[in-house]
Amino acid sequence: MTGKIDNKRARGRINRRAFLKASVSAAALAGTLPAFELFAPGIARAALKPEKEDLKFGFIKLTDMAPIAIAKELGYFEDEGLYVAVEPQANWKVLLDRVITSELDGAHMLAGQPLGATIGVGTKAHVITPFCMDLNGNATTMSNAVWAEMKKHIPVGPDGKLVHPIKADALKPVVEKYRAAGKAFNLGMVFPLSTHNYELRYWLAAGGIHPGFYSTTDISGQIMGDVLISVTPPPQMPATMEAGTILGYSAGEPWNQAAVFKGIGVPVVTNFDIFKNRSEKVFGITAEFQKKYPNTTLAITKALIRAGIWLDADNNANRPQAVKIIAKSEYVGADYNVIANSMTGSFEYEKGDKRPVPDFNVFFRYFATYPYYSDAVWYLTQMRRWGQITEHKPDSWYQDIAKQVYRPDIYLEAAKLLVADGKARKEDFPWTTDGYRAPTAENIDGVPYDGRKPNEYLNKFTVGLKGDQRVSGSKVVSN
Repeated sequence: MTGKIDNKRARGRINRRAFLKASVSAAALAGTLPAFELFAPGIARAALKPEKEDLKFGFIKLTDMAPIAIAKELGYFEDEGLYVAVEPQANWKVLLDRVITSELDGAHMLAGQPLGATIGVGTKAHVITPFCMDLNGNATTMSNAVWAEMKKHIPVGPDGKLVHPIKADALKPVVEKYRAAGKAFNLGMVFPLSTHNYELRYWLAAGGIHPGFYSTTDISGQIMGDVLISVTPPPQMPATMEAGTILGYSAGEPWNQAAVFKGIGVPVVTNFDIFKNRSEKVFGITAEFQKKYPNTTLAITKALIRAGIWLDADNNANRPQAVKIIAKSEYVGADYNVIANSMTGSFEYEKGDKRPVPDFNVFFRYFATYPYYSDAVWYLTQMRRWGQITEHKPDSWYQDIAKQVYRPDIYLEAAKLLVADGKARKEDFPWTTDGYRAPTAENIDGVPYDGRKPNEYLNKFTVGLKGDQRVSGSKVVSN
């Protein structure tokens, strides 16, 4: 019903747009427009004619779906001749499957989903992304009972506050206590290919807690694990923890702040602290869609880039308005204050412990929307580290897959059109990059990462597969 209403409204606007376009053409032919206006951005834009105008996009109820909502609500899609209906999806698997079967034209996706699909981890299909939706935006939350035990092992700073970032070292004695009592320590994450899964595992391993392996015969991800990590859809995380089914979880917002507002748990670490400025969500489409509708793909990318620009403009000045938009029932459908608690420049950990985190959500600055190969490679290394990629792959394989899936060529073409349209500044795009961010050690364990050297990176970890190692039964063996 929503899609039909949206498209009916859109058709009314198409008629008006067609009338204006016809008027401009007539004026040009009659010589009543100055020559320079014939090449004005609004007229030049008509040259990019989308092959498909009516589109349906999917999303999960998370704050980082914001670029889609903003592009729709502020008319950026329509500016590109696109008439978009949006539809929340039950979970990440349903969302991916519906993109693959063309029930959805595109979707808000986990950064690892297009990569996993392309290499056949789960449902196999060639899925690509021309646009990164955001950086950061996740947190790991523990139940009140677990938090009470963790606090005993966290140092206090001179200001009387707990020292952040909180490492999993503080959780390790709690996990050991549960295991000694014969109790399982259950944790939730949103999907096996999710950023949340890899960030949670990274944080745990850095604190000496084994998060478990995957194998060809056991896809639970719990082999050899000190904890048991399983899937729970994001909106269900707080209730599942409150029921005692899980003791903590890694999820995007607003579901960590929801635990604070409900008084049932405490966010202990953000993914900004675990691995600073890593791509979080992407906009995913099939390679077939892009091949069939190249202009439509460019138009979508242009609109989403404009949304990202707006979301980060003037030091996040538009964020309160963005929160009002995505709080609507057709988008995230959560309380304004819950969403604003993380999206407007601060983040609340333990109740009352609100700290400035201006980069918790980044939608454009730091070239956030550019789909970097180095981000793709990082996700692939984590799939290999924990056994989803079961065998050794050479560095060239990681680079080839990254280039098949992450498409900065499409992104930069869209960016050039926006600059020509006068809708973006040339200096806001990384025109000369080779697709790899500079090596960094800005992460929770200080292990340096260089996307050009994935196997060297994997070899640095004490916990995790490397070289020719693989999981056989309940142990790690070498070929």
